[in-house]
Amino acid sequence: MASKAEGITPSQTVGPFFKYGLTPNGQYDWNDAFTNNLITPDVSGDRIRIEGRVFDGDGVAVPDCMLEVWQADAQGRFADPQDKRALPNAAFKGFGRCGTDQNGVYSFDTIKPGVVPDPDGKPQAPHVLLAVFGRGMLRHLYTRIYFADEAANGADPVLALVPADRRATLIASRKSDGVYTLDIRLQGDGETAFFDV
Repeated sequence: MASKAEGITPSQTVGPFFKYGLTPNGQYDWNDAFTNNLITPDVSGDRIRIEGRVFDGDGVAVPDCMLEVWQADAQGRFADPQDKRALPNAAFKGFGRCGTDQNGVYSFDTIKPGVVPDPDGKPQAPHVLLAVFGRGMLRHLYTRIYFADEAANGADPVLALVPADRRATLIASRKSDGVYTLDIRLQGDGETAFFDV
C-alpha cells in the first residue's frame, strides 16, 4: 500500500494562461495582434484612457487577468458588418486587449463612445463592453463600463436592469482630463455586476 504522500495528486492552477500568447505587450518577437491602444490615426472623438485594477474576492490584486473591450465609435457605430451605419473605410475597430500587471493594473487608450441603439432602437448611454478572463475561471465574465459624467446613464435600459445599489460598480469616475477609473472586483464586497449572456 502506498503511503499517503505518494498517493496525493499535486495541485495545479487552472489555466488558461495569457501572458505569452495573448498579452505580450511588445515583450516578444512578433507584432501584437491586439493591444490596449485602440486609437487609430483617422478616428474622431474625445480621446480617453480607462484604467483601474482587478481584485479577487479577498481584495488581493490579480496579476494575470486578461481584459478585452469592444465599443462603438464616437458616433455610436460599431465596426461590424451587422452595423449598417458603420463606415467601411474607418480603421477604428473598437476592440482591444490587455493583461493586468503585477499590481492588477489595466488600462485602455481609446475614444469616448457615442450613444448606441439597443435592438429595439432605444438609445443606450455611452459604454464599453468588457470581458474578463482569469485563472480559476472556467468561463469569462461580461460587464460594461459606463461614464460618470453621462446624463444618459439614467435612461439606459441595460443599466436599469442592475440593482440600484450595484450600479456604481459599472460607472467609471473621471479622475483627470480624459482619464476614467474603474476597479473590477471579481467577488466579495463591492463585487462588479456581471451579466449572464
